[in-house]
Amino acid sequence: MVTKSKEVPTATLLISCPDQHGLVARVVNFIDANGGGIVHAAQHTDVDSSLFLQRVQFELDSFKLKREEIAPAFDKIAEEMNGSYTLHFSDRPKMAIWVSKQDHCLLDLLWRHRSGELPGEVVAIVSNHTTLQPIAQQYGITFHHIPITKDTKIQQELKALELMAEAGVELIVLAKYMQILSAENMARFPPTINIHHSFLPAFAGAKPYHRAHERGVKIIGATGHYVTADLDEGPIIEQDVTRISHKDSVSDLVRKGKDMERLVLSRAVRFHLENRVLRYGNRTVVID
Repeated sequence: MVTKSKEVPTATLLISCPDQHGLVARVVNFIDANGGGIVHAAQHTDVDSSLFLQRVQFELDSFKLKREEIAPAFDKIAEEMNGSYTLHFSDRPKMAIWVSKQDHCLLDLLWRHRSGELPGEVVAIVSNHTTLQPIAQQYGITFHHIPITKDTKIQQELKALELMAEAGVELIVLAKYMQILSAENMARFPPTINIHHSFLPAFAGAKPYHRAHERGVKIIGATGHYVTADLDEGPIIEQDVTRISHKDSVSDLVRKGKDMERLVLSRAVRFHLENRVLRYGNRTVVID
């Protein structure tokens, strides 16, 4: 493998196919034959399904194929492997953060973005309230106030999605956006990551900290997952936990939980932006 240079553009292949002999060699030979230098390569085989999953990142500066030629050229190999793949480039993808009134996840993401920790560009903040508009102004990010009611949800979501399309948004992050996205519009959303304040599948839905306190649990956690039409059932990207005790009140759980939410959401977003997440069924493999 070659050493990655920050200035050199790269491409990343995320591949899934039935496990079979010679898969790694086929991919490596394709890249080598076209003059590419491999920056990172890792794979995993799901034993239960015999599914092979691979991430390969390679440099483009000396690659013989133009960007638009890579996918058509790799299609034949994917067909031979009876597999599927996605191709990503190292350009900074555009993302939007959707919020309601809580600011802890938003501020954490914006700080990490400003410090260069998140390899993406925040182009919009969307909210059903105006509470966090001053934060958007402070960071110089476009703020869209789109109020939501039970009767206007579908229409207002479509309005928001139109704005996302106009801005070229490739990822939506629900950073404590306290609204359930409508199933009717789900297919229109780009990849969307949500932070849920429990260690799923435990305490899905509303008020998990209250329910955890009532149950007397000894750990609480947070879950970063992709959003699907099924509430809190999407493929999990990242999770973490922290210990609590009988001395902790609900407010203590909320305070400790917010720390977990910040960390877990930022990791999930970074893994996605770095093209490290392979989805299959309702599961993910995150390749580090």
